[in-house]
Formats: sequence, structure tokens, C-alpha cells
Amino acid sequence: MGRAALSQFLILSNSSPRLSSSLRSFGGFRSKCLKRPGFVRQSRAINGHNAAGFQCCCSVSLSQPVAPDTSPSSVRKRIVSGVQPTGAIHLGNYLGAIKNWIALQNLYDTLFFIVDLHAITLPYDTQQLSKASRNTAAIYLACGVDTSKASVFVQSHVRAHVELMWLLSCATPIGWLNRMIQFKEKSRKAGDENVGVALLTYPVLMASDILLYQSDFVPVGEDQKQHLELTRELAERVNYLYGGRKWKKLGGRGGPIFKVPEPLIPPAGARVMSLTDGLSKMSKSAPSDQSRINLLDPKDVIANKIKRCKTDSFPGLEFDNPERPECNNLLSVYQIISSKTKEEVAQECQDMNWGTFKILLTDALVDHLHPIQVRYEEIIADPAYLDGVLAEGATKAAAIADATLENVYQAMGFLRR
Repeated sequence: MGRAALSQFLILSNSSPRLSSSLRSFGGFRSKCLKRPGFVRQSRAINGHNAAGFQCCCSVSLSQPVAPDTSPSSVRKRIVSGVQPTGAIHLGNYLGAIKNWIALQNLYDTLFFIVDLHAITLPYDTQQLSKASRNTAAIYLACGVDTSKASVFVQSHVRAHVELMWLLSCATPIGWLNRMIQFKEKSRKAGDENVGVALLTYPVLMASDILLYQSDFVPVGEDQKQHLELTRELAERVNYLYGGRKWKKLGGRGGPIFKVPEPLIPPAGARVMSLTDGLSKMSKSAPSDQSRINLLDPKDVIANKIKRCKTDSFPGLEFDNPERPECNNLLSVYQIISSKTKEEVAQECQDMNWGTFKILLTDALVDHLHPIQVRYEEIIADPAYLDGVLAEGATKAAAIADATLENVYQAMGFLRR
């Protein structure tokens, strides 16, 4: 995914996803601008939406229950998601994405991968990349991802990701990428001489990650809408330029080459904030480890971080007070970890002082994370098992990816072997 998370581009509620009728109709959107091969959608820069101006004009209601069709004859909708193998997997990654995969794998055709190609867009430790990829996969499994229901693999093990990225790059107007917020921010800080081309083009790789598997839904946070909108527009653009009758004349099936993925928006509270600043997202890249709870932090480290985390001087504890962002964040974490309702937590904690609540939160975190940590150690101690899981996942993923890639090559007029 905000980059770490569409490298973490699945963020959903703990309960079954709910789609509204407005989302179902959204897939039919087609910009009139697409009727011109060289179009650049002008509505991107309106109303000051993000510095880049991409505005995701779709939404998902989680209050309108529409259960996925699970009849034997139905084909499950597909969702893909991944996390970068950089830094330690923290509570924000877990509560915002990985924990929710457990429910998703029972409802959808799911592919969960380690996005190692995204991890090299900025300077990184070559000695640690391979180890970090394995550790991240082990955490997926320790958190409850079931390989009988979901495919787990490493992004670079499916070469179609890079091939499709190049093909999509040839259809991507440079202006679209120049407007992306992350590139503008990071290149400004580092300077042009210290920024690689990949920092500009990685959104095209993200689009490849999604479109390659003909994904139906991409759960995203508010800070990731820009990337998904680029993916959607790229799908529309390639479908117009190369799909339909043009593709059929080349011997293809005709029609759209890519599914245009639809967004799933997380419920409030799924975004975990920093322990040192309730207005900043919990992040691997934050310089202070005190700002986050890592999934593998031992009990004493968790206790120390919660004891020292930023709070306020207001009496009692409450949700949704804009003057108390740290209070709202810590209560939200406790709510999710304890599987209680917001109302239950509000009533339980309204008269607590910070000292009492921090002990309560620490105990809840330790109890929740301990089984994950034990299972992680078991998995990482069995490299043959982990390698087998990743190999099987890559084989399943490649079968889907290669079929998509073959269609794209054919539609774009390549001589095939």
C-alpha cells in the first residue's frame, strides 16, 4: 500500500466484506476520454484532491450486506494482496491487512505475496532481502493464512509481474506518473541524482500486480486510492487501445483484456497510528522503533513501548475526540485486539486513567501476539516446509499470470513462440 501498503494493498474489516450496489455499478464506468488514444483525464486535478489529483470516485458501503455467492456452481471473486519484506512487520500491517486475510480466504479466491520487487526502489541491504522475504512469508502463515485456501508466494518468483509492467509502461502517459504524490515527495527530499527511475515507475508495477491476476477487488485505504485509480485507468486505456475487435482481428477472443478492479474501503479504525504521534500512520520507515509494536516484539518490549507511548492529560478515555488522537488510536487498537465492540470498550474504559489502561492494553497485546510468535518460530525452523509453500504458491500464481500475459502479448501484436 501510504506506499508500504499498496505494497500492502489489502486492508479490510475483520468481518465479511460488504459491497453496496453502488460499487457493483462502478465497474461499468468508462471515461468518455478513453475514446481518444492519447487521452489524459483532466478531472484528475480538480478540487485539489492530493497533489497528484487522482480522485477515486467510487466507494464501498460496509453496511449493506451482500454475501458472496458460495454455491458450488459459482466462481469465486479474486483478491490479491502483498506486504513489502522491508523492516519488521508491525501491528499496523497486521491489523490493517494480514489479520483480515483470514476471513477473506474463506470467501474469495485469494493470492497473498511478498512484494520483494517493490522493496528495491530505495536503497536496501542486499544481504537481508532474501531472509526478510522468508520471514515475511512465515509471518503470513503464523497469522493464520491457510495454504489450502490461499496461494502464498514471492513476487519475483512469478516473472510475469515484470514483463507486464514493461508492457503497461509503454501505454502509460508520463504525466500520470509525474503527478503521483510519493514520487514528488521522496524525490524532493533525496534529490534527483539520488532517486532511481523505479521510484517514478513503481505504480505501474503495482498495476501489474493487480491486473495480472484479473483481480475483482482491491481493498485500499484512503491513502492508497491514487494508486488504484491509476490501475483502473490503465486497465481501461489498454482495453481501449488493444482490446475488443482489434484483439479479435489478431486471433484473440476479443472484449476487454483486463478486468477493471473495484475498490473495497476499510472501516474506520483499521488504520493504526504511531505510538509517538497519533496523527501519523504506524510505519516501518519511522526512525524510532518506539513508534510501533512489531509482531515479534517480546513481552517486555511491548510493555515498555506501551508504557512510554504518547498520551494526553484529559480525564477519562474516549473515542473520536479530535483533540485526543492518541487516545482514539490506543482505544481502537484495544478494541480490535480484544474483539470487543466500540461501545463495549467505550463503557469499559471511560473512567480509566492512563496507567490502568496501559496495563490492560499491554496484556491484551501480549496474549494476542504470543500464539503468532510461537507459530512463527516453528515455521521458520522448518525451511523445507516454507520453501515448499512458496514454490507451490508461485506455481499456482504463474498459471493465472501467464494466461493473462499471453493475452496481452497477443493483443499488442507480438510474434509468439
